[in-house]
Amino acid sequence: MKRLFLLLFLLNFCIGFSQTSISQKDLSSSALELTNQKVVYDPTYFSIDYPNGDIPSNKGVCTDVIIRAYRSLGIDLQKEVHEDMKDNFSAYPKIWGLKTTDKNIDHRRVPNLMTFFKRKGAEIPISMNPSDYVPGDIISWNLGGAITHIGIVTDKKSSDGKRNLIVHNIGKGQVLEDCLFDFKIIGHYRYKN
Repeated sequence: MKRLFLLLFLLNFCIGFSQTSISQKDLSSSALELTNQKVVYDPTYFSIDYPNGDIPSNKGVCTDVIIRAYRSLGIDLQKEVHEDMKDNFSAYPKIWGLKTTDKNIDHRRVPNLMTFFKRKGAEIPISMNPSDYVPGDIISWNLGGAITHIGIVTDKKSSDGKRNLIVHNIGKGQVLEDCLFDFKIIGHYRYKN
């Protein structure tokens, strides 16, 4: 009986561990898939369905890369961010002068995603060591002034093999680039829901 219990415990542990690893790899793969879609950078405000709303599939900004990658894995950041903001509005940035939540745009703002990931315990240390950034990690940057940006670390490597490449949209659509340390990193997250 003890052996059976031990075997079941080990099996459960191994399955749980492998699902965590697959989650990060799946997010990386999902982000890479996005680079096959033709998307024009478009920061326009859209009224969208809720939950699972999305702007037109041929449009987007950096946050839409994150939202679409998670959504393809069954995680609706629109709903999750909206519900957390509704319950904890004072914990979120007041940059836009809003008095209440807006399910059409809140999840499409980098500072809101950063706050959400931090509130959910997904924040991990920022470093200048490229090996600290693993496939599926979310990175946010300050591009200068108050301009923020966000992307997903993939399992593809830079030409020198030292850094993982990033899927992001900084104006050229959803692309894969070697840009991990091109800007000041201000957030590093590993969100698994």
